Amino acid sequence: MRFSPGLLLLLPLMSPLAHAELIDDVNDRGELRIALEANTPPFNFKEGDKLTGFEVELGEQLAKEMDVRPSFITTDDADLLPGVETGKYDVAINHIALTAELQDRFDFSETYNEKPQLAIPFQKGNPAFKASLDKALQRVKADGRLKALAQKWLEGETPIAKTQ
Repeated sequence: MRFSPGLLLLLPLMSPLAHAELIDDVNDRGELRIALEANTPPFNFKEGDKLTGFEVELGEQLAKEMDVRPSFITTDDADLLPGVETGKYDVAINHIALTAELQDRFDFSETYNEKPQLAIPFQKGNPAFKASLDKALQRVKADGRLKALAQKWLEGETPIAKTQ
């Protein structure tokens, strides 16, 4: 019996543990699905029918740096993190504090606000996505855009973190 080397290449795809990396899904869709509540000014809220706020503009900048378009999905507290956990949303940008409990359930970006430690949760086990998101966040920090957003939206505000 002759064994084809091409079959070796298929073996990882047949494994039940094999799954697509989140960054591949995001790039294939050409969009980053961002969940938020849209009811917590100045972080994210609606002005008429338009979403706006610090985290909305941050999401737009991050998607641009990742070379995809942002797709904002307004949801409620009960669906926000479970939706990220199940893959319904790619990330939640909703002033979420980096807690030990949440770190057991999610992987996180670097922090985007130090007071308190605010970060962006996404499904565990996606190192390439984390690298891409962190690189985008680093560029937004490095060129001053994050600082400008904070001055525009959070000047004089005390950030309030969600700990779910």
